[in-house]
Amino acid sequence: MVNVSIARRYARALLDVAAEGNRTDAVADQLSAFVKALEQSRELSEVFLNPAYTRAQRNQVVESLIQMMGNVEPALANTLRLLVERNRLTYLPDIARVYRDMADARAGRVRGHVTSATKLTPDALEMLRKNLQQITQRDVILESKEDPKLLGGLSAQVGSVLFDGSIRTQLEELRRELKRH
Repeated sequence: MVNVSIARRYARALLDVAAEGNRTDAVADQLSAFVKALEQSRELSEVFLNPAYTRAQRNQVVESLIQMMGNVEPALANTLRLLVERNRLTYLPDIARVYRDMADARAGRVRGHVTSATKLTPDALEMLRKNLQQITQRDVILESKEDPKLLGGLSAQVGSVLFDGSIRTQLEELRRELKRH
């Protein structure tokens, strides 16, 4: 089970330090890249999750990753070292997620997901983003995916609000309405 308070504490500290240097988004990008590397490499995640590896071995791997990534933000590098020292590297994906959410909130952004039956064109996606921005009065960052089960139309979730204009949902509502009569 994830201890959200631990992730929140580290994410908030990292965000405060990154914000001082106006490097919030740069840290978010690098943190996401680091987590992605962990998720894609079974061997790398094994080093961080397996208690058979010593703190010194983990520290060596983190230092190597910092060198490989190149120009890593000092706040992030220090946070990674601290996580190794306190044996909390397992919380890194949660820290990254909480950090991104806190950075978005601080910047007045909200993330959204759009699901459509077919791939949306960049122009359609941009128009949808602008419309959602007007509705939410916040900067919207959209991620899109396809789901042929929708049949047509699309559904968009921005924050906790769901806008469902899929044909599948409309047909389901029609079916329920017909059952009532």
